[in-house]
Amino acid sequence: MTKNILVQNLEKPIRLDKYLSQFKEVGTRSQAERLIKSGNVLINGNIAKSSNLVNDNDNIVLHLKIESESSLIPYNIPLDIVFEDEDLIVVNKPAGLVVHPSAGHANDTLVNALIHHAKDLSMGFEETRPGIVHRIDRDTSGLIVIAKNNHTHSHLAEQFKEKSIFRVYYAICFGYPKEDQFSIESLIARHPNDRKRFAVSETEGKIAKTHFRVIAKEKGLSLIECRLETGRTHQIRVHLSSISRPVVADWTYVKKSAVKSLNSPNLRALISRMDRFALHAAKLGFQHPKGGQSIQFQSDWPKDLVELIKACGFPMLNDVSGE
Repeated sequence: MTKNILVQNLEKPIRLDKYLSQFKEVGTRSQAERLIKSGNVLINGNIAKSSNLVNDNDNIVLHLKIESESSLIPYNIPLDIVFEDEDLIVVNKPAGLVVHPSAGHANDTLVNALIHHAKDLSMGFEETRPGIVHRIDRDTSGLIVIAKNNHTHSHLAEQFKEKSIFRVYYAICFGYPKEDQFSIESLIARHPNDRKRFAVSETEGKIAKTHFRVIAKEKGLSLIECRLETGRTHQIRVHLSSISRPVVADWTYVKKSAVKSLNSPNLRALISRMDRFALHAAKLGFQHPKGGQSIQFQSDWPKDLVELIKACGFPMLNDVSGE
């Protein structure tokens, strides 16, 4: 779909991304930036940049993707739906489920399950990721919010950009951190020698910040509350690994020999056979795109982590204090 805009009655020049955000087809500046960066915006016949200034009598052309273009296949995977209305869905994702199609996962993803469940998901500008505003790793369990229309998608994306989304994860880690409350801020980039991993970098990558609070320490393991200020790929896993306190059973960032540091034979055996790591997206809060009320959801430990929690003597999440 193409939209032509002839700029008229503009009092003074304005940045292109800000100007486009007023149109319902775009919605927000973040969506405008994505559209511009994809090369689908022209000003007076030239490919535009977000920093371009719009002037009176400029001619702007938007090339918008059509929602019906998606070739995704619906897949009947049961969903644990925590909340749903006409604008959004909050899903409690199990570990092992990939969020959107990728190499090796064409049809068995959360996205395929969502389009089987709902026919009105937002396409945004990513036709292979309908409704997806944010992601959590395949082997992380917990809460994820899905947009059912473009307005909701844009509104939630803006909240993530402004860092106003409330996100709390709980991790079980090897060892005890030096401090019970601390923050890590760093650049995170792909690992120079392993493309499947990310690493803290001093010179390149994207800024990432996580706040940590130790809830309990038992038997050589720590239960840690992790509050995300940014949302980079593998962020919590990388930050904890960077201080030599990797997430239990996260074999991408810790060697299996780490279990030998534990005195409990039961824990060593239990962790050695785990097929997911001990990281759970437990709390998610945001402003509802329609009406603006603050809403928050919580997910308790999934069944596949309860045995580990009990073996450590850690509290269930409903017993963890603090907001």
